[in-house]
Amino acid sequence: MTQSLPTPRGTLTPNRPLADLTWLRVGGPADWLFQPADVEDLATFLAALPGDVAVFPMGVGSNLIVRDGGLRAVVIRLGRGFNAIGIEEDRRITAGAAALDAHVARRAAEAGLDLTFLRTIPGSIGGAVRMNAGCYGSYVADVLESVRVVLRDGSIVDLPVAALNLRYRQSDLPEGAVVVSATFRAPEGDPTVLAQRMEEQLAKRDASQPTKERSAGSTFRNPVGHSSTGRADDTHELKAWKVIDDAGMRGATLGGAQMSQMHSNFLINAGGATAADLENLGEAVRKKVFQTSGITLEWEIMRVGEA
Repeated sequence: MTQSLPTPRGTLTPNRPLADLTWLRVGGPADWLFQPADVEDLATFLAALPGDVAVFPMGVGSNLIVRDGGLRAVVIRLGRGFNAIGIEEDRRITAGAAALDAHVARRAAEAGLDLTFLRTIPGSIGGAVRMNAGCYGSYVADVLESVRVVLRDGSIVDLPVAALNLRYRQSDLPEGAVVVSATFRAPEGDPTVLAQRMEEQLAKRDASQPTKERSAGSTFRNPVGHSSTGRADDTHELKAWKVIDDAGMRGATLGGAQMSQMHSNFLINAGGATAADLENLGEAVRKKVFQTSGITLEWEIMRVGEA
């Protein structure tokens, strides 16, 4: 990118490789990586950024494949100026978009507030809002009140949860908007009970998922059984891992990519995988599942950039 960009107070790095910023450790460079100093720095930068320059907000890269050709965009990655967690009156918690889901769950539990479902979700609050993250029958949509975002034109606005149209693994955030904080209203609970619940959830996750491997969490969305709010009836829900198993794709490999033997809906970098290996293996799984069951799996992992 040869176009001159505004000069921020934060860090602006040209031609920045992104592989080390993703959990799968793959992907080419971004034209620019912008790490704003604070909300005002982000807003000022976006207001001055030419309208034809694409922006891509990036969290901790836990649910992302950056393709090998990289991103022709300004990648915005929030850091320390965006990770504060505040406990407020009337059961409210406000967390910066860069705050890790697990940290928010722990801080809330210490205050006797139940956001325990966030404890085992990899990633940060910005991504959790954008994807309506959830597990154990609870979703961000159940507890979110509002989000503060910086729009592509630099405007700072507060959006009520109703404006986001949260549903299973989706939201309707404005194009180019960067979530900078979120406010939740959580149920009360006994701190000791909440801490124990989180320990049990961690043990359950570690026993069933390849948490020590390079993965990006669940690869595909569960095919059916979800309402528009994101809730699921677990007694009738069809699981992605089950249709992958039925298609004989547990443990399937392509280059350095593999569908985990431990949990077949986890795509892992088993060593030396390229982004193309990972995405092509995922597409091969989708094809085989469709051939064997007629079900079209939808990616849960976001894939961005040029091949």
